[in-house]
Amino acid sequence: MFGIFKLALKLLTNDKGKFSALLMGVTFAVFLMIMMMSMFSGILSRASSSIDNVGAQIWVLDPAVNNVSSSIPMPDYVLDFAKSIKGVKHAEPIYFGGALVKLRDGTYQGVTVIGLDDATLYGRPNLIGGRIEDIFAENGFIVVKDAEFDKLENPVIGSEFEINDHRGKIVGIAKVSQSGLFGVPTLYTTYKRAITYIPSSRFTMSFVLIESKSPEDVPYIQDQIQHLGYQALTRDQFTNKIANFYKFHTGLGINVLIMTIISFIVGLSISGQTFYTFILENLEKFGALKAIGAKGRELVAMILVQTTFTCLIGYGLGVGLATSVMILARLRMPDYAAQVTYTNLSLAFVLVVIIAAFSSYVGVRKVLQIQPFDIFRG
Repeated sequence: MFGIFKLALKLLTNDKGKFSALLMGVTFAVFLMIMMMSMFSGILSRASSSIDNVGAQIWVLDPAVNNVSSSIPMPDYVLDFAKSIKGVKHAEPIYFGGALVKLRDGTYQGVTVIGLDDATLYGRPNLIGGRIEDIFAENGFIVVKDAEFDKLENPVIGSEFEINDHRGKIVGIAKVSQSGLFGVPTLYTTYKRAITYIPSSRFTMSFVLIESKSPEDVPYIQDQIQHLGYQALTRDQFTNKIANFYKFHTGLGINVLIMTIISFIVGLSISGQTFYTFILENLEKFGALKAIGAKGRELVAMILVQTTFTCLIGYGLGVGLATSVMILARLRMPDYAAQVTYTNLSLAFVLVVIIAAFSSYVGVRKVLQIQPFDIFRG
């Protein structure tokens, strides 16, 4: 059988033109599929970046909220009720809002302002410059150094700006695990300063952040909050809710799905057609093998080896090409949202297996119909 496999690979690679066309078809299909799915994964990850950056265990929110950027303010009694629940270690308010910052050159830049609880600063970022205590200073703000940092003219500690006709001063520079989705810089300040500087409705509290005494207390806390008419979601549950919103309630999910299907069809059609042409051009060789005693299962094994070898190499080249393009794009555009995940790689591999199976079926069907006397008679 080893000799059959070696003969199959020699027969495949001998025609460099057809072999290159097969590789290009599979590689291009895998490249498009990986790029589309990685872009979608990156967008979903960026959409829930605030949840990861704050790091709270439980988020209390209005049931109508579907992402962090469109929070619905809640009355203060929600915070008081959360603190009174058995099993709650502590509960703190947090504010998320948008504002316009006037820079030194007179231009305006939209920012996301996060207001931390004045007493605990729960959810504060890690500082790489300055002191966290300085956030209590007059007009103190902490800026996040991420992909959007330069949009604020690369501020340093002591830089001043104007936010909604109020003076602001950078007292710290922070680093977070992920940048936001919409290309907007992020500023942290105290809760009271945030609701003072940014116009808001009667209620100002965007979310309540809860830390439970033990993981066993989480279901009871969620049940109590639900009786109040609000939702208490764990970090993973809130992330999944945001992901489901972008997948099923926006055009993003269906567009990426359509592009992935198109990429799959392109690879399927190119590889199937090219491999069928390859089989037609090598019918005499398969017929000769059959005439000298090669069994049908051995010919089938040859075709399976050829398609598997081609698709695996094409898969590797496609993944490598997509990864290289993403790395180059991120070097040129720091806010480029794309990431390769095991799910993306696994799904692309499954689709490549389907392409290989289809190509094998096309070849096997033709080879099994070969009659040796037809070959020699021709």
